Amino acid sequence: MQRLTRNEMAKRLAQDIAPGSYVNIGIGMPELVANYLDPADEILLHSENGILGMGPSAQEGEIDPELINAGKKPVTLLMGGSFFHHVDSFAIMRGGHLDLCIMGGMQVSSAGDLANWSLGRAGEPPAVGGAMDLAVGAKKVFILMEHNSKDGTPKIVEKCTLPVTGLGVVHRVYTDLAVIEFTPQGMQVIEKLVDMSDKELQSLTGAILRFPAER
Repeated sequence: MQRLTRNEMAKRLAQDIAPGSYVNIGIGMPELVANYLDPADEILLHSENGILGMGPSAQEGEIDPELINAGKKPVTLLMGGSFFHHVDSFAIMRGGHLDLCIMGGMQVSSAGDLANWSLGRAGEPPAVGGAMDLAVGAKKVFILMEHNSKDGTPKIVEKCTLPVTGLGVVHRVYTDLAVIEFTPQGMQVIEKLVDMSDKELQSLTGAILRFPAER
């Protein structure tokens, strides 16, 4: 079974962002989503470090060391884009002004709980940062992550065992295998992204999935 690459995952998620949305792009894999947006959709990207109107990743020859995203990666700025104080950026995040936040995940529970800031190792400094503000402040939260850890352990679980970022905050998960939506009836598979059976996908998931025929 050939899983999607990270770029393919980002491209698939980008297709589901509504035109005109205000979207926060998180650190890590979510940064790739910025490279697959259609300019005609006029999606305004927000970065925690104080950017609105962020463009795709900067390529060789257009890198400005003073223009970086929250992950310290060189980015571009769209026409009309702006910079502002960190305090103003968090006011946007906490004030319900973001239509969507795209973050990475370490675990997502069947209840939509998110763990994405710590592996729970002894001695790790607390570093949840703005993830908790985004998790509860954005109108919708999409998680972009591999379906399984490197050792094959499911990242979608019945209950999070890692330190939790937010409870019941996740609306959708985009993995290298499937798109899964969280509904009052449970986790609904919207689309399988690779050639595999329902049974195979379920075997790689640590919580019960609902498939299209069960709607």
